Amino acid sequence: MTDWPILSAVTFLPLVGVALLLLTREDSPYGRRNILNVSLLTTVFTFILSLFVWIGFDYSNPGFQMIEQHEWLGTGIAYYLGVDGISMLFVILTTFLMPFCVLASWNSIEKRLKEYMIAFLILEVFMVGVFVSLDIVLFYVFFEAGLIPMFIIIGVWGGKDRVYASYKFFLYTLLGSVLMLLAIMAMYWQAGTTSIPELLAYNFPRQMQTWLWLAFFASFAVKMPMWPVHTWLPDAHVQAPTAGSVILAGILLKLGGYGFLRFSLPMFPLASDYFAPFVFTLSVVAIIYTSLVALVQEDIKKLIAYSSVAHMGYVTMGIFAANEQGVQGALFQMLSHGIVSGALFLCVGVVYDRLHTREIAAYGGLANNMPKYAVAFMIFTMANVGLPGTSGFIGEITTLLGGFQANTWVAFFATTGVVLSAAYALWLYRRVIFGPLEKESLKALLDLSGREKAILYPLVILTIFFGIYPAPVFDATAASVDALLNNYTAALEAAQSVALSAN
Repeated sequence: MTDWPILSAVTFLPLVGVALLLLTREDSPYGRRNILNVSLLTTVFTFILSLFVWIGFDYSNPGFQMIEQHEWLGTGIAYYLGVDGISMLFVILTTFLMPFCVLASWNSIEKRLKEYMIAFLILEVFMVGVFVSLDIVLFYVFFEAGLIPMFIIIGVWGGKDRVYASYKFFLYTLLGSVLMLLAIMAMYWQAGTTSIPELLAYNFPRQMQTWLWLAFFASFAVKMPMWPVHTWLPDAHVQAPTAGSVILAGILLKLGGYGFLRFSLPMFPLASDYFAPFVFTLSVVAIIYTSLVALVQEDIKKLIAYSSVAHMGYVTMGIFAANEQGVQGALFQMLSHGIVSGALFLCVGVVYDRLHTREIAAYGGLANNMPKYAVAFMIFTMANVGLPGTSGFIGEITTLLGGFQANTWVAFFATTGVVLSAAYALWLYRRVIFGPLEKESLKALLDLSGREKAILYPLVILTIFFGIYPAPVFDATAASVDALLNNYTAALEAAQSVALSAN
């Protein structure tokens, strides 16, 4: 396992599918079927290969494993890959969700299917590349390159306002990342290396940490997104095709949280401690404000998009609580949100493919003729609320416990988000699923097809499984989280000792 470049294989295997798609003619008799089959098989094989990363991973080792390192651009910039307990989780989540995206696009994408699937496979390369990169320049290349295929997916296959939404998404995320690029250059000039493990061990001066933290925060806050730079997300979700919304919610929002855990907390511990109250404030505002905004939405996708911003507030609160329960809870919340929020958007796609509207008022009484759909939608709604027995509960309760240890008032106000999430989620479910089946347009709707069951049922099982037995996730991340927090605490104690000796 250590000799074979498995991380490179997982990262770039989708390009094999891209090559096969380029050789496929969409206008041939079996062109569409071939494109779909190639795309599905490519994403399934990539997921299976990523499972070998999980199997070969040593949970007790907090460091980076499965290292691959080769000279790339000279002057110390290398092609440098590896995973630890934190990044491995996101690699598995990314490769797991991609086959569902292909299945969700089976009938809904009618034009330029080949180009659509190519864009998704290239996007998978960039997303996995972000999580396995151990060179900060390589990380930045993958981090920014992922904007391009998502920009194209929204701009070409999105809704009627797709051009506006795609440019807003691109400009918001790009502008934030410009500051991160400047920070990366400053870090290289200061430390003389772009290696992430070496930068993790480097002690940046306190004042420099402040500016570097702010520069990285500008990029990661937009990516999550945090309030008040969240406004691009609802527009992007509403206009994106179903699979695009799944990837936005499931993976792209997690890049910000991963960045905080990989860079902000371990590399700039003094600045992270200093700015923690600021992050707590933004997190609480996001949880309460966007939950209230979700209550008044008339579009199903937009409501779920605002709920994503609220749930990411728990993640940032947990990360900057900087204790074991907070960070572990944030990681679990990101995994759970990737599954649950992605599943909710897939549920929206099921009824949108039938009725071609996302307006809540257009639905009602679907439990009468779509009972299997109603049950699946109910489970994901309950997980989104944080009902015990679902993965959503584990993520929220652990982040709240971590936040309580750091600041009781933050945890108190954040807990109100649990009540508000129940309000908007149950309101949505009642409007769509319950009530009399009166609208003529709804009476002919059929329940889940075999393909739709194949999409939703595995996500139902995982939502309940991780809600009852979260140990596999916590065990996989425990050693890496402990190492991160030990280094964080040691850096703060060393700074306090220096300050006391100076006085």
